[in-house]
Amino acid sequence: MENIRFKDKEHKAFYYEMLAKTYNDDAYHRAFFYTMGISSETRSHIQNLFDFKNDGINLEGLSSAWQTGSTLRLCRLAFNLWNGFTEDGKENRSSPHELFDCSFAPYFFEAIRLRYPEYCRNIKRITPGFQKVR
Repeated sequence: MENIRFKDKEHKAFYYEMLAKTYNDDAYHRAFFYTMGISSETRSHIQNLFDFKNDGINLEGLSSAWQTGSTLRLCRLAFNLWNGFTEDGKENRSSPHELFDCSFAPYFFEAIRLRYPEYCRNIKRITPGFQKVR
């Protein structure tokens, strides 16, 4: 995999620490913990957001008092990348229009790349046999 772009050294340390803690670095875990590591708030509340014993997300974490508009966007993306989760009656809050309207957006693209590496690859500008689109 290509180099991963982290927000800061704390984000990077958290990402690798969580992958080691879960003994799993599949695309689901990489995308989830990368996303959760973007914000210091979600890093500090990871026990509220992820059930390490059962290896799954904690939906109740979305309604925690510490959540802000930006951390909710971050959590919704992470949960959706984990298993396609959207909140009943609030599905529109998981749309790109809602999710990417915050300062974490550049890192959200990286999370998507981690979750779907087979589809998020660099393609050559001009592929033999194809014409350049103008």
